[in-house]
Amino acid sequence: MSDPRAAAIAAFFERSRKVFDDAAQDAAMLSSITKIAGSVASAFRRGDKLLIAGNGGSAADAQHIAAEFLSRFKIDRAPLPAIALTTDTSNLTAIGNDYGFEHVFERQVRGLGKKGDIFIGITTSGRSSNIVAALNAARELGVTTIGFTGQPGAGMGALCDMTLIAPSDETALIQQIHITAAHAICEVVERELFAKG
Repeated sequence: MSDPRAAAIAAFFERSRKVFDDAAQDAAMLSSITKIAGSVASAFRRGDKLLIAGNGGSAADAQHIAAEFLSRFKIDRAPLPAIALTTDTSNLTAIGNDYGFEHVFERQVRGLGKKGDIFIGITTSGRSSNIVAALNAARELGVTTIGFTGQPGAGMGALCDMTLIAPSDETALIQQIHITAAHAICEVVERELFAKG
């Protein structure tokens, strides 16, 4: 390929294709996603809620996932209680200013979370200090903890009841797996809670 831009784009698509192929054949990861979907469906069935947080692109993913549940994914149905902790700039800046950036999600989990709820912490590296703090707070409250990460963050499993580990160490590819897995979870949850027949 003579155009270096086209070659770079083709290479990115090839890496994406490979990580999706790897994910589709990763029995442990697919089992984790299945368990996460079951846990989320059970929480919604009980009337509990889902809290989600991440930084940067993972913040956008948190908002995306919350919107799929609160609005709809594929089925026209009742809204499901999902909150992205990344959207309220007054809370984020007040907590960041008063307590430090590492507490911006932890304070929200403590104020909004209760036993029976679920917290999904998204960090491609597994090391984001504000996600780690929020996971610890959630565990103290009896909130079910779920981590979305990649291969560098495999060690964060000690903080999580369930962990989705994307089979990559490249941030963009990890994020692609996270949002695809989240869509699969949304589809399963909607089908279990609202599909007729």
